[in-house]
Amino acid sequence: MKYVSGPYFEPDFDPLLDRFGTPGVVVDNETREDCTLVKVDSVNRDGVLLEMVQLLTDLDLVISKSYISSDGGWLMDVFHVTDQVGRKLTDPSLPEFIQRALVPSFHRAGRPSPKFTTCLGNVVGPGGPDVSDCAALEFTVHDRPGLLSSITSVLADNGCHVASGQAWTHNGRAAGVLYVTASASGGAAAAPPMNPGRWARIERLVNAVVDARENVTGERRWVRASEPVQGRVHTERRLHQLMHDDRDYESGPAPTPVDEELFSMGEKAAIARTARRAETRVSIDGWEERGYAVVKMTSRDRPRLLFDTVCALTDMHYVVFHATVGSQGPLAIQEYYIRHKDGRTVDSNAERQKVARCLVAAVERRATHGMRVEVRAADRSGLLSDFTRVLREHGLSLLRVELKRHKDEAVGIFYLVTDTGGEVRSEAVRAVQTRVAEMDISLNIVKEAPGWPPVRKTSVPAPPVGGPQAQERPRPSLGTLLWSHLGKLSNNFSSIRS
Repeated sequence: MKYVSGPYFEPDFDPLLDRFGTPGVVVDNETREDCTLVKVDSVNRDGVLLEMVQLLTDLDLVISKSYISSDGGWLMDVFHVTDQVGRKLTDPSLPEFIQRALVPSFHRAGRPSPKFTTCLGNVVGPGGPDVSDCAALEFTVHDRPGLLSSITSVLADNGCHVASGQAWTHNGRAAGVLYVTASASGGAAAAPPMNPGRWARIERLVNAVVDARENVTGERRWVRASEPVQGRVHTERRLHQLMHDDRDYESGPAPTPVDEELFSMGEKAAIARTARRAETRVSIDGWEERGYAVVKMTSRDRPRLLFDTVCALTDMHYVVFHATVGSQGPLAIQEYYIRHKDGRTVDSNAERQKVARCLVAAVERRATHGMRVEVRAADRSGLLSDFTRVLREHGLSLLRVELKRHKDEAVGIFYLVTDTGGEVRSEAVRAVQTRVAEMDISLNIVKEAPGWPPVRKTSVPAPPVGGPQAQERPRPSLGTLLWSHLGKLSNNFSSIRS
């Protein structure tokens, strides 16, 4: 299909890019009253967009809206962000931190790696979560009740301690990345490192447990234990890679095309039109004149949505040249102009179907289902095995797990359903609470993510009386021309929670 509409392209846009100098980061608190604009301009390189989105996400920032443009070998991206409680960003060290984190070649020789403490108290950089001294146990397997309990039981029985990690389920498949250390007897303190042969033995034992619980002949599975190493892939990106390689996207019906009118109508009309619509929809068309595939997506708005989508496109080896991301009420709206790394667009119908399925899977893997509970306890060896065994004994299964360690305390977020996939009853949770309290484990139900959605601390400015034409014209400089170019990609979007 020939694509007949698209974003505005400035005729002199490409030549202007050659005149720009050093990459930089601007944190703008003046333009908007309700959010901070983080503007990044840099020489374009492979994977830099994902690095940006990943960094902003790790900084516990809410990306409410974004404009992305990287044609001509240069990128200029604008992200509308707040912290988790809806406040603007005021830390003066943030621009330098983002620049040094995103552009390693601009780090000054001899200076320490950048570090930043987020609004939630999490440390990004040195002093933050470090898994370089941990082995990594990765797995993809058919999902079933008691899976994580069986795996962690093997680890505990063989003197291994789960320091942190995550596990996801989607379309009947499960994937996990657990960071494991050898534990000293009686606690979580690290014992002398295990030799490579012992990690190979752990891998065989976990594989045997997974194999013993398989009821389907020829069911695909994959287990790998790797030694501690520097520079691991971001955990959540690794989970996307594992589930993509496991082909979790193949199940289910073909994705439904988007409602094209949502990309042009006002917010109130879109909210009324989509009040009961929550499914993820994808349409992919070709824009032959520019040589792009145009991907349009609508889905329920939620945290980390932009990260998940960009992960999927990057790992399928597609390059995002332009994008607009926003929302209409509870509905997130995303539009991407992409090409494959080899220059192709999405040529065949089969390829369009695969890309659409992969994008839907990337969105749905993290969709919030089940009862969300937070678990806290003094970190110790066998803690995760003990807790998951109690869940198993009470007929509860896990949809998603997030594990981390804060000083000497272990913190876990678990999404629970019954073994049959049903809603968890309050009596079952109370029974689990009573049982785990005997193990000095605290369990609390979380109604919704803390601080989410963020409450705006400032109001959105009203438009000028004279309408858009009455606004002050930007100065005719190279920078304003390029930012104007980004703004012209879309004028109808509100905010996306990511």
